[in-house]
Amino acid sequence: MSNPLPTKADSHPEFSAREYATNIVLRGVVEGAKLLPWRARLRTVGWITSRVIAPLAGWDKRVRDNLALIYPEMPEAEVRRMMRVVPANAGRTLIEIYSGAAFKDRAAKAEITGAGWDALQEAMATGQGVILVSGHFGNYDVPRAALDARGFKVGGLYRPFGNRYFNAHYRRTIGEISQPVIPADDRKGLAEMIRFVRDGGMLGMLIDVHSSKYPAFRFFNRTAPTATSAADMALKYGLLLVPVYGLRLDDEGHYRLIVEAPIAHSTAGEMTQALNDSLERQVRAHPEQWFWIHRRWKTTGRSPSGTAPEST
Repeated sequence: MSNPLPTKADSHPEFSAREYATNIVLRGVVEGAKLLPWRARLRTVGWITSRVIAPLAGWDKRVRDNLALIYPEMPEAEVRRMMRVVPANAGRTLIEIYSGAAFKDRAAKAEITGAGWDALQEAMATGQGVILVSGHFGNYDVPRAALDARGFKVGGLYRPFGNRYFNAHYRRTIGEISQPVIPADDRKGLAEMIRFVRDGGMLGMLIDVHSSKYPAFRFFNRTAPTATSAADMALKYGLLLVPVYGLRLDDEGHYRLIVEAPIAHSTAGEMTQALNDSLERQVRAHPEQWFWIHRRWKTTGRSPSGTAPEST
């Protein structure tokens, strides 16, 4: 095992016994699944996530509640199907990412479509920095893996887990796909991120992460707090802002990398809304591949204009 579990000697006094035990369990599930052949690995973890973890964690209810908000006319049979396939996709994504080189080999074979592909190739050739923006859709690390395998200098921004043992292992794992991987919650990471993109790097970010401190933008028929940081960086440092998606084509590890045309520079608010609109189009086309488990519309944030957004 390339990334061994921390021993008691490695433990820091501030790490709780619960954190350590949780890490042992999570690592055990992941490492056990990696012993299986690829097809069985994906199907097994998808099934466990869908049939065991989702009901115990209350994900079923979250999927149902979000679908009722956005698709109130969806037939009950389809709602129940989504309650199974959405967690299954999340489970497959997790074990794919934790499969390291095996996942990257498959992502490297992803077919590439979209009006922005030529722009990305030109950016690499000229040393133009790029912010790649996606959401928790399909397998969101396919763009990073597929582009790195083709020689692009592409890193990833990630939000650390609350469990510090698991977070350390997670960072090492996603670092096997491409480098650098940069935590979003410290100033040193921010400085590293800025240097990377100004030097012609491409940095992947996910836009559909909830925080009540973010301003509210339209997403489907509601408003959802959405960070403007991707657009802010693109404007400040003259970077391309490109929506990208790793569409899952089947349950066996075949993907399509969708590269949309760069978002035109205007204002941070208009560009962020364009990113939300882009993700919404992909989710409407492939609703089973978005992470409906998120509390995306849990609370409202500040509207871009400073006025109170609609209540949800």
